[in-house]
Amino acid sequence: MGATGATGSALLHSLLALGAPVRALTRTPYRPIPGVTDAHRPTSLEVRYADAADPDSLRTAFEGASRLFLAMANGPAQVELETRAVDVAAQAGIGHVVKISAPAAEPDSPVAVSRGHHAVEQRLRTLGMPHTVLRPYAFMQNLLRLAPAVAAGVILGAMGEARCNYVDCRDIGDVAAAVLTGPDTAGGASPGAHVLTGPEAVSHPELASRLSILTGHRIRYVDLAPDELRDHLVRRAQMPRWLADHVTEIQQLAIARPEHPTDDVARILGRPPRTLDAFLHEHRARFRR
Repeated sequence: MGATGATGSALLHSLLALGAPVRALTRTPYRPIPGVTDAHRPTSLEVRYADAADPDSLRTAFEGASRLFLAMANGPAQVELETRAVDVAAQAGIGHVVKISAPAAEPDSPVAVSRGHHAVEQRLRTLGMPHTVLRPYAFMQNLLRLAPAVAAGVILGAMGEARCNYVDCRDIGDVAAAVLTGPDTAGGASPGAHVLTGPEAVSHPELASRLSILTGHRIRYVDLAPDELRDHLVRRAQMPRWLADHVTEIQQLAIARPEHPTDDVARILGRPPRTLDAFLHEHRARFRR
């Protein structure tokens, strides 16, 4: 599920590279999937309509499938939609679910979105469904949204010198593909929760310094109070209130719970995760004026 999203599309390409048969589910089946064209669509790929708000569409989409990758965009309705997908998957006889979750997915987490992920994980446990939970930290791909700010020479945040774990969505896709195609996934290969990060945690001031070197012009990091950042995101960046709250909450979490890289990506894939410097260099044209 979520074949057109950041992690879903990355997983799709990982599975296609392995030659695995895959059914890509999307609410917009006639909309192009990133990196896939009708003229060059592999025979192992099937694209179908599915909407978690439409249980009948889920039942049809899950028919005959053995494993489910569950990733939905964060939002106010996420718990309701993912829970419905899990319930229908259980009814359809899906043997294993790989769910994209979040760090600090706890019932009393200070991050509202993480509390929601915990609720869905709890539903999987209650149903007794074999499942694997992937807990990626900040997506490197989301840094591309900073391009306008980088062009203006200023990055705003509310996490002081705290470090942030970044992970490339392509590594998340590779990990999910490895779990889904494991020799005994239905029996519990790579069960439990895996915390996915890149090889290093980087602070906002360090990120600004690296982007300064990459672009050839000075970029400053300006640290704001949490309320100031939230207000800026709502008023200037036109973010929905819930999303501005989420961004602020996860930055405050990085201060309260210092972030450190894990070896989960390397342990599962047998290779090191992609680096932040390599990602920034790959997309340097997007950050340059």
